[in-house]
Amino acid sequence: MFVLPPPPRYPSQAAYNLAVANGQAAPMIETNNILTHPTGPEYQLVVGEGTYILKEDLHLATPPPHPSEAPVINPNPLATTPQPATAGTKLSLLSFSSRSSAPLLYKVDTNRSTRSGGLQSSIQEHPSEGRPSGDLVPGSSDGGGTSMTGSARAPLSIGSAPAFGEGNSMLSAPATSKDAGKRRKPKNNIAKSNSSFISRCIVHENLTKRLQDRPADGYFAFANINRAFQWLDLSSPQKAEHLTKILFTKGHCLCHDINQSTKASNHIDLIMGFSTGEIIWFEPISQKYTRLNKNGIINATPVSEIRWIPGSENLFLAAHMDGSLVVYDKEKDDAAFLPEENGTHTNGDSEKSNGSGEHSAKLHVDKSVHSKNQKFNPISFWKLSNQRINAFAFSPDNRHLAVVSEDGTLRIIDYLKEQLLDLYASYYGGFLCVCWSPDGKYVLTGGQDDLVSIWSVAESTIVARCQGHQSWVTAVCFDPWRCDDRNYRFGSVGEDCRLLLWDFSVGMLHRPKASSVRQRGSVSSRFASPLQRAETQTTSASRLRSNSSPSYESDEDHTVEHPVEPRATTAMLPPVMSKVIDADPLCWVEFTEESIITSCKSGHIRTWDRPRDTTGIS
Repeated sequence: MFVLPPPPRYPSQAAYNLAVANGQAAPMIETNNILTHPTGPEYQLVVGEGTYILKEDLHLATPPPHPSEAPVINPNPLATTPQPATAGTKLSLLSFSSRSSAPLLYKVDTNRSTRSGGLQSSIQEHPSEGRPSGDLVPGSSDGGGTSMTGSARAPLSIGSAPAFGEGNSMLSAPATSKDAGKRRKPKNNIAKSNSSFISRCIVHENLTKRLQDRPADGYFAFANINRAFQWLDLSSPQKAEHLTKILFTKGHCLCHDINQSTKASNHIDLIMGFSTGEIIWFEPISQKYTRLNKNGIINATPVSEIRWIPGSENLFLAAHMDGSLVVYDKEKDDAAFLPEENGTHTNGDSEKSNGSGEHSAKLHVDKSVHSKNQKFNPISFWKLSNQRINAFAFSPDNRHLAVVSEDGTLRIIDYLKEQLLDLYASYYGGFLCVCWSPDGKYVLTGGQDDLVSIWSVAESTIVARCQGHQSWVTAVCFDPWRCDDRNYRFGSVGEDCRLLLWDFSVGMLHRPKASSVRQRGSVSSRFASPLQRAETQTTSASRLRSNSSPSYESDEDHTVEHPVEPRATTAMLPPVMSKVIDADPLCWVEFTEESIITSCKSGHIRTWDRPRDTTGIS
């Protein structure tokens, strides 16, 4: 017997909303972003230069699990079963306006800037105010996996740095098409994709009009939230409405970056790294994409950090969680990777005396960028250790790479020469984030020791530890609008839900060390030459074996494993501002000329306006 189906319980959206309000129906999972404007003293940051005020809170909707994922019923919080990798909301910011760039003072070659003492500029009210901002300068990036991509990171500071792989004829750029201004785009339409990797793509119905009507100096933001990825226009009054939203089937986007060399109003090259190890090259304006490392053919471990190589149109560097750094070409096909017999070499302190061991203290080149076998990806493949790489950042002079790992090491690498220069250890635990100062003199790290550490690259030593967080430090970033050649301002966020702002000046940092003279002798001994430092390297960090061959015997640039400096001999820096700014752990921070932007693991993007009387400072 045929029976008609029952009529719909709620014939209209209004009827459904009424039922929810009366408690007669369960609310649907929210799939729309929510924009709010909280006010009150708890949404203000009081610092020496004035008060930062929360402008808005944009809460990105967390997508429901994909139907193919079996829900976890009553999960055990103490379970040790491996969980799929995921990451909090991180942003890649993009502006086409030169006005968005960082102050010109810091767009100088690192090699020159470390020696130049003649830059006269100061905006500090106290000698202790200072800054660092790795991301707002060409070729540098913060450790949170997000890049500040205004013209701030346009390739203006490349200077004398050669291109990565220069001299290898097999890497020469393919012949350009008739129209030199026309960029090559990926092959597949993401909105019409039948790939099992992509669940759904939702494009705003008025996308073309919204792109045409927006102000030229506004910021685009690309943000990951769970298995979703959103393209937002932060300059629009309707910023809560995404321009494009992509839902992936099971893979979570963990990191992403925008190419500053190829950006144009009609073309954006974006790369995304996933928990499955796969990588997507996406061009959002044409909605085209290409998958790389498909099914993990080159490396099947999650991608924890991904960056375009500064100045390169095609090449980008991905950090995989097995301790590998892999360079890919966005336009090459993938092939199963095996280390090259003739190309494999190691680079590190112990390579001459102990060829078998100390893998964690070396840079192991399984495929060099100078290899002649460049028909397929990867372009190069470096193995750093057997523990995950958490973050890396390119220096402002586009010659060096700072890499931090779960094993508690900071490595400074000359990536053009594929050579390890320095290796430092954390106070304890792993490092989670890293960034360079805009002048390239200092590197910041944050990690599981709840500290932010300041390292001097030229002097190969730790300068200060910054104590103020009450949990792991997840992101660090310099503020170039509050910096000059001797004073630095930087910010950090952590799992304690706190934003901390810090000031330091070169002169101030050396004064506290005078108190350690009684315990350790002359302070100046810590700034001895590399030869003298190497002779005292008898003990190293607990996780690194001592080196049987002094580093100065290397015929290349010296590679030094630096021991952990005791607390008694290291300057301790307090924050100038510390405040809980969110209910959830924070995972990203960035500075723009007008504001500080933060994000948390549950998808709240908060914009804090700078004090009004100092917005014009540059």
